[in-house]
Amino acid sequence: MSAPAAPPAALVTGGTSGIGKATAELLHSRGYRVMVTGVSSLADTGLPEDITVVKADARSLPDLDRAMEQVRSQFGSLDLLHLNAGISRPGPIESTDEAAFDALFDINVKGTFFTLQKALPLLNEGASIVFTVGAGEGVGAAMTAAKGALLPLMRSLALELAPRRIRVNAVSPGLINTPAYSKMGVSQEMIETWGRDVPLGRAGAPADVAEAVAFLASDAAGYITGDDLVISGGIGVHARA
Repeated sequence: MSAPAAPPAALVTGGTSGIGKATAELLHSRGYRVMVTGVSSLADTGLPEDITVVKADARSLPDLDRAMEQVRSQFGSLDLLHLNAGISRPGPIESTDEAAFDALFDINVKGTFFTLQKALPLLNEGASIVFTVGAGEGVGAAMTAAKGALLPLMRSLALELAPRRIRVNAVSPGLINTPAYSKMGVSQEMIETWGRDVPLGRAGAPADVAEAVAFLASDAAGYITGDDLVISGGIGVHARA
């Protein structure tokens, strides 16, 4: 009698808070073996104890190598890579200095690119990659440029990896109530105020995005690749109509 197949394995970058944390928790509840990267230790995340937390800075290639070695030794291979690590530095072009520009591109673009490069040998045939891109428009030129670089990368990878039956997609969250806003000094009252202008009448929750990531990783999305799923509560519908 053959041994039962191991549960699917997922790596979520930037998985210690916000959207990444919600995705890790949802995948874990659905039977995935889950590893997350981030700058927090397990004691600081509130994640289940059997989710592995690897402290890693997305800008550091040695940190990425260490994370992939942990994946290799613990899981052997991956069925889902959720590329979620990123930062926000909103602001007009006049107030964007070199340090802010470099941080945006080092983490959001360089970090994503090299995480992908180093994870590719670990991805099983038929695996799924999901980018978190975000709606960059309206938050500043540098942030829009950094976010905008990811969609062409995603679509290029969707074609490049199709022979391995690896599907590559993105989620683009709109107004999602995550800890990133408090780090930028935005109050909950302000988020609720903004949420009233969303067609569905509220800000989104990290769990709303997590459900979309889980869908794109599932067999139900088996014929979807190279696409960007916008999760915005209807923002921009009038522009697209």
